[in-house]
Amino acid sequence: MTEERRQILEMLAEGKISADEADRLIGALGGSSAAATSTTTASAAQSKPLPKFVRIMVDTKEGRHNKKPVNINVRVPIALLRAGVRFGSLIPLQAQEKMNAEFRKNGLDFDIRQVKPENINELIDQLQDVSIDVDQEDDDTKIRIFTE
Repeated sequence: MTEERRQILEMLAEGKISADEADRLIGALGGSSAAATSTTTASAAQSKPLPKFVRIMVDTKEGRHNKKPVNINVRVPIALLRAGVRFGSLIPLQAQEKMNAEFRKNGLDFDIRQVKPENINELIDQLQDVSIDVDQEDDDTKIRIFTE
């Protein structure tokens, strides 16, 4: 795949251009493989829109200390994830090592150094199908994490 085609597909994945615009741009690059690639990309984009937000919702019937209901509704733009990953590359190596140690200490086998800007599109593609619902009967807490 040429650099120009990759850039067009990235713009399509980021929602900066429509599937039709991507089709025209790839068609302008010439070649039958460009038309096939754009048709596949256009049909995939039309089948399910790319998520623009990650939503986290927490609802409880009673709070812990003040006994009032707790309702949390956080909507995080996917663009913020992209910016955060780019910003993460500026974190000094020593700080990254400390973060990884804290992750391991808390039982999470995660290496912050492995999160790279070029991998974020794959993550966002996978987030499209994520929907997590957690119901805790003991304290009537409901947690939902999904994309929209």
